[in-house]
Amino acid sequence: MPTLSPDLRKALLNLPQKEKDQLLIRLVSQDAVLTEQLAYRLLEGPDALEDRRQALRTQIDDPVRGFHQTPNDLLVIVRQLQARIGYHAKITGDAFGEVELTVRLLSRVFEHQPAAVARLHGPTQPLLQHLARRTHEALRQADKLHPDYHVELAESVARLLQHVWQSAAAPLARELGVPRQWEA
Repeated sequence: MPTLSPDLRKALLNLPQKEKDQLLIRLVSQDAVLTEQLAYRLLEGPDALEDRRQALRTQIDDPVRGFHQTPNDLLVIVRQLQARIGYHAKITGDAFGEVELTVRLLSRVFEHQPAAVARLHGPTQPLLQHLARRTHEALRQADKLHPDYHVELAESVARLLQHVWQSAAAPLARELGVPRQWEA
């Protein structure tokens, strides 16, 4: 991002308030992410955070339960849902929610799609690699959270790790250094 020269900065600050307001509105409206971040912060507030999380939980649970023609179909859906979780975190700054929702998504895949995670072979390998990598990343993100959050995540992370190590993703998890138990 280019920096403003001191002269231009001074000139901008000396503009009448009405012109500054118009410039600010024009600039903010050009950035969709910034617009949504401001709408969340200024209009919805932190009270809406749990509603947003609940909406994502519903989005995660429904498509993962369905029938998928191939493991790649399921992988596409998992990646789309992971992108929604990442976008939620970007808008709200919800680091705990990102970890919680990611762990939920990965666990749901193992619980509701046992055939897709039972064997490590050509068609399932990309899906299993994705699940192992995302598990590893979720654990790294969880480690960075305040220790109070670890208590809330401990049970769901333990269940996820159990699924990973009992599935065909175990060799891939071993390569990545995913622990068998999370030291919360």
